[in-house]
Amino acid sequence: MDLNKILKGHALDVLKTLPECSINTCVTSPPYWNLRDYKTNPVLWNDGWTGELGAEPDFNLYINHLCDIFDEVKRVLKDDGTCFVNMGDTYGGSSLNCSYAVKTKGKTSFLKDVDHLQKVGHARGKYDKSLLLIPFRFAIEMQNRGWTVRNVIIWHKPNAVPASVKDRFTCDFEYVFFFSKNKKYYFEQQFEPFNPLTYKRKFDDMTETKAKYFQGLGKRKQFLFHQKLLNNELKGRNMRAVWHIGVGSSSKCGHIATYPEKLIEVPIKAGCPENGVVLDPFIGSGTTAAVAEKLNRKWLGIELNPEYIKFAEERLNHE
Repeated sequence: MDLNKILKGHALDVLKTLPECSINTCVTSPPYWNLRDYKTNPVLWNDGWTGELGAEPDFNLYINHLCDIFDEVKRVLKDDGTCFVNMGDTYGGSSLNCSYAVKTKGKTSFLKDVDHLQKVGHARGKYDKSLLLIPFRFAIEMQNRGWTVRNVIIWHKPNAVPASVKDRFTCDFEYVFFFSKNKKYYFEQQFEPFNPLTYKRKFDDMTETKAKYFQGLGKRKQFLFHQKLLNNELKGRNMRAVWHIGVGSSSKCGHIATYPEKLIEVPIKAGCPENGVVLDPFIGSGTTAAVAEKLNRKWLGIELNPEYIKFAEERLNHE
């Protein structure tokens, strides 16, 4: 299997050509449902529907298509493999200014009228103004298909673009789901810094009658821990599941949904050993590949849009 390259094609079809148990981890962000038009050619799915992933007239159809792809991801992962998926949510009642390909009676037609789509069962009409909870519907279906859900990570965006809404709070976060293929899997523990001043106050406030701050540690071990903490001899505490990472700018190739490199550094380091293989079935502008190379990992990408492939390859050659 050739590595460090982008394979052109529909993710589901390309994944079926890859050997079983050949990938260490998958790190990706698939197209969100009914939010963007990625300008790719319509794809014929196993259920007979024809269109771009994310443009389905019903979110349940989208989730089925997406999980069909991740069934193949699961097959190509090694037995100790992991999968990290970044996904945002969608509100019902919003409009999308793009075409939808719908196959009826053997003929494919392209629809731009959202009202018409609602008349034929478009889910946005039924759930008007309601948050659709698509990331959690996706995670539950992944669980139903045999994945183990290890974490729901919150990607908090300190520089999120202000929303024009006035009847709800501005959403400044997305989700990163951490799945494993099996109960036992490869994972390199990640750390974040302690706050010495906070811990010092806790130690100074402790008395013999208080419950021990570190459960299971005697006073001598607590003292040694305190000294190592102040001397910067510890790696830090186990990393938490809320990550504060700013949003990057849109890529120069016109891909408006790129995630920042910092967001996927930790998943790659945690889920893939050095010289292991990172897969991204929706590689877009090539961010996953760029980070994998910087971290001394091999990678494999899949992309349907030839313009994105061209940009990603030029980007990687330049870097």
